[in-house]
Amino acid sequence: MAEKKECSSASSCSRESCEGCPSHGGGEPQSFLEQLNAYSSVKKVIGVVSGKGGVGKSFVTAALANGMAKKGYKVGILDADITGPSIPKMFGVHGPTQGSELGILPISSQNGIKIMSLNLLVDDEEAPVVWRGPILAGTVKQFWSDVFWGELDYLFVDMPPGTGDVPLTVFQSLPVDGIVIVTSPQELVQMIVKKAIHMAGMMNIPVLGLVENYSFLKCPDCGREIRLFGESHVDEVAGELGIPVLGKLPLDPEYAALADKGEFHLMENPYLEQAVNTVSEI
Repeated sequence: MAEKKECSSASSCSRESCEGCPSHGGGEPQSFLEQLNAYSSVKKVIGVVSGKGGVGKSFVTAALANGMAKKGYKVGILDADITGPSIPKMFGVHGPTQGSELGILPISSQNGIKIMSLNLLVDDEEAPVVWRGPILAGTVKQFWSDVFWGELDYLFVDMPPGTGDVPLTVFQSLPVDGIVIVTSPQELVQMIVKKAIHMAGMMNIPVLGLVENYSFLKCPDCGREIRLFGESHVDEVAGELGIPVLGKLPLDPEYAALADKGEFHLMENPYLEQAVNTVSEI
């Protein structure tokens, strides 16, 4: 099929992405929403995204899930970062998961968060995933349609970085109620953040706000905040785009240690209190 010339990304369109794109002509955009597992109920779906890798997106996903679980909500994490799954390691959960007549069974963390990740389906957690985009996208769809999530108040989707196939699939296939964008202080990252925000706008997905990671390192002796990556510009970017800043997270060796030991469920993160409150209000 020839792509629409008026589509701003025509050079990279596929049949599926072009027909679902807001730039595609010919009436209302076609819906690509997948059916949720028939035995499950998910009230809200929250995507956690970043314009580039290495900014702590999975950390923020896990921390938000912790915060919502602590408030008493039933929470799950769909690890859509297929080629770089880190959520199971952080919570100390291991596969292989089991199937049932209701669907694939997620594995629960010690604080009750239901988790589904590719690492829970394979025998060797360290084996690389060398798959092309369509297979990755299909796996994410199956995590929605074939997994028995049960009853959840919130499902957090840990997205892969960037604006490629899998983020597009999530936005088109899942009923995403809003996204949290994770960034870091470098100016280059701020430019990339805008790309993620503009993509969300094209897909009519609400942006709940920004979370800045690696904002500072607190000196263990004097308590002074050291800006390792320079002064933050997140407030300026957020003001320009009309969205709130939901938190600024420090570099904290204790957080890293909990993740490495698989004990992330023990983490207390007061820096994300506003983000947790915002998510709980949608």
